[in-house]
This record gives sequence, structure tokens and C-alpha cells, in this order.
Amino acid sequence: MSSAISSPRTVEEIFKDFKARRSALVRALTYDVDQFYSQCDPEKENLCLYGHPNESWEATMPADEVPPEIPEPALGINFSRDGMCKKDWLSLVAVHSDCWLVAVAFYFGARLNGNERKRLYSLINDLPTLFEVVTGRISVKDNKPGADGGSKSWNSTKRSIDGQARSKHELLEESLGEVDDAENDETFCGSCGGSYNSAQFWIGCDICERWYHGKCVKITPAKAENIKQYKCPSCCTKKARH
Repeated sequence: MSSAISSPRTVEEIFKDFKARRSALVRALTYDVDQFYSQCDPEKENLCLYGHPNESWEATMPADEVPPEIPEPALGINFSRDGMCKKDWLSLVAVHSDCWLVAVAFYFGARLNGNERKRLYSLINDLPTLFEVVTGRISVKDNKPGADGGSKSWNSTKRSIDGQARSKHELLEESLGEVDDAENDETFCGSCGGSYNSAQFWIGCDICERWYHGKCVKITPAKAENIKQYKCPSCCTKKARH
């Protein structure tokens, strides 16, 4: 477990910490799910699932400190793994992880005033819960590559194969297609789980076809224009392991 734990104090700092920990847990329960599942062997000691501020996750023993430095995740998640179907077990871990994320955020926010706590909760509530992501109630869409065959991005404009510029709205319609149900038409960032916002720059992975906030994967619009085929961090990590 990470030994250095920051102590965010403002609403913005606490929410940034929340998003980083949440992003780590999203990765553990979705893109790295096979690795996470195999690590949670029921024969091991009591394990907890941690999301760290550096966006890494860890399935490990609980902290030795009593009381712990911050609230602890659910203990012994590995014991019920083989007694449940995989989907139900992951959903259960997701629910407990959602509770832990909120507990940590409001632990750091104990000194906030009422309006600040309300604003913090509002920011948290705007993001899909881990349970919603894991159960597919809100999912990251798998989108088809653009016609130009290069890296996909939602920016002010993007050139097609015939050289004509296409707007964000046209790119969005081309990538997602016509969908009758507006509630199911939203696309979510593969890193933080945030929903699509036309005011933000997005880029799509040409391997797994998931979409990401540029800021979440450290890609700027200018940098994206020079990328012929974009590979997200998850796909790069998977390739490195093989």
C-alpha cells in the first residue's frame, strides 16, 4: 500500500483525490479485471482493494496502523470470490468501493463548511458510481474508428479522408450513430468515467475503441494531430505484458 498519503483540504483538492482513486478502481474492476480477480485468491489473508492518488490500484492486506490514517476499504473481499458468480462478486466489490471512496472524501472534507460539503457531494454525484460502471448501467461505449483511419479525437475540427473538416457534432454522430434513447447515448471517459462534454477535448483509442478525456491520458489537441494511431495507457500496458 502506498505509504505517502496526501492530505487534500479544499473542495477542488479533495475532488481531485477522489477522481484519481476512483479512476484506479474503475481500472481494477474493468480493464484489469482478470488480473484483479486472480489476485483475490480466497486462500490468501484478508484483502482490501485500494485506489491510490497516483491512479494505481492494489489488492493487499489492510494497514497496520490503529486507527488507520484514512478510512479502510472493505476487508476480506477475496473470501467470497469463489462462492459467487464473477459478475455478482465484482458488483459487490464495486458497491463497497463506492462507499469507501465517499468515506475517504468526507474524511478529508471534515473541516469543510456546509456549502462546501454540498458542492463536494455534487461534484462526486456527477460521476457514475463504480457499481453503475461494473453492472453496465452506465458503460464506456465501444465506438467504431473514424473514416480517416487515424487516431480519433473530438476537437474543434478533424479532417476526413477527403480533406473536409468535420465539426464536433458531426464526429459525435459518426462515432456513436443514431440512437433513439438519449439516456443510453452518452459516452463516458475510459479513465475517469466522466460523461461527454463538447467543451472538452477527447481522444479515442484505435485498439480498444474507448474514448478518453485528453487531460486524463495527457494528450493535447496539438499532440493528437500528429498521432497516426493512438493507443490508450491500458492497451500499452497489455502489450508490454505479452
